[in-house]
Amino acid sequence: MNPPRGMRDFLPADKARRERVLAVIRGRYRAHGFDEIETPVVEDYDRLHAGIGGDNEKLAFNVLKRGLDADAIRASADDPAALSDLGLRYDLTVPLARFYATHRAELPTVFRAIQMAPVWRAERPQKGRYRQFVQCDIDIIGDASARAEAELLAASLDTLDALGLEGGSIRINDRRLLDWMLSHFGFAEEERPGVLITIDKLDKIGPEGVARELRERGTTATAVDAFEAFLRRPQTLEFRPFGDGQIRKALPEGAPDDVVAHLVAIGDAVGASRQAAGVEVGLGGVPLRFDPFLVRGMGYYTGTIFELAHPSVDYSLGGGGRYDGMIGRFLGQDVPAVGFSIGFERIVDLLDQHADATGSAVVLVHDRDVPVAELVRHKAALVAQGARVRLEQRTKNLKALLERAAADGYTSFATLSAGQDVTALELKPLA
Repeated sequence: MNPPRGMRDFLPADKARRERVLAVIRGRYRAHGFDEIETPVVEDYDRLHAGIGGDNEKLAFNVLKRGLDADAIRASADDPAALSDLGLRYDLTVPLARFYATHRAELPTVFRAIQMAPVWRAERPQKGRYRQFVQCDIDIIGDASARAEAELLAASLDTLDALGLEGGSIRINDRRLLDWMLSHFGFAEEERPGVLITIDKLDKIGPEGVARELRERGTTATAVDAFEAFLRRPQTLEFRPFGDGQIRKALPEGAPDDVVAHLVAIGDAVGASRQAAGVEVGLGGVPLRFDPFLVRGMGYYTGTIFELAHPSVDYSLGGGGRYDGMIGRFLGQDVPAVGFSIGFERIVDLLDQHADATGSAVVLVHDRDVPVAELVRHKAALVAQGARVRLEQRTKNLKALLERAAADGYTSFATLSAGQDVTALELKPLA
């Protein structure tokens, strides 16, 4: 009797742990001025398949229209749009864009949103990849300046610290620089989406593999030669903190000044935020690293893109970017927007199971003959003192009972006999 593939049940201790992590994330994001919203778990089929969700659109769970009989279903088997009018959301960005278009008149000029909710994708289930999982997003809509990215990144780094994962850093790039670089090397505009897919594999297959795959694609030969030569250029190992020098050193000569200046402004602001918060920033000055080959697969990104890294793991713990064109698809006019999503499921797996437990949690072990009214009165007295309390009738194997309670996150226990004064209860720690 298992849940559907790619979906999970959570026992009480697991659920409590997840809620504690969510509470930390929510609290830090709210401290940075973001406000939480909620949207429906389903959106219109046409909206979810409007060409703005990238490959995720192919993974959407669609909802069959009501009232279709078997003949109608067979007749429309090759036309999903005729079968479905709704679908489960596959991310929180598309619903946010629709939400903003709906409620713009009721929202501030610059809107800072939190969304923390499950999403669904028809993935092939495997380790770390689920069909239902929680996303934790923050977005800023209405601000085209570097301030928006700086606020997102500062809030996300602060949240990682609050979770006990200090030492995080962020890889950053800009899709405008990627597009300029591909143009500089001579890739035709229609080739660039495929070229980016291959470049995104650079860490896995290396420069030789990238060049070989580009040639196998039939991409412009002179452009591939120029790009391969750039990848193989001699590079010094000199240390450069994040800034104009580091960015330009990683790019061909002639990179757009305005885009480089935008990235530098983000770095300056994030560094100032970390210093003001009393965080030791180290020799690098700011926990940002420019990566000219960071791609991120979503086609709706229009500017800065970023991924959150931590030295304890070799995969990203979150990411996001600027998507200035998406809301305009719903509103009829462009509105600047940028967002960041923390990888909640990955972060929960990193945290020690009980390191984040807080507060007093008491198991009140009582004899069989203690009257119910007396039990409830003693429990209420402890609850009034701020404790979380579970009643358990004493069993022959008290050790097993207490071990189970400890596994569920309880921190102490007391025994209760009939007629005992609540003030005489002795709380003992659960080892």
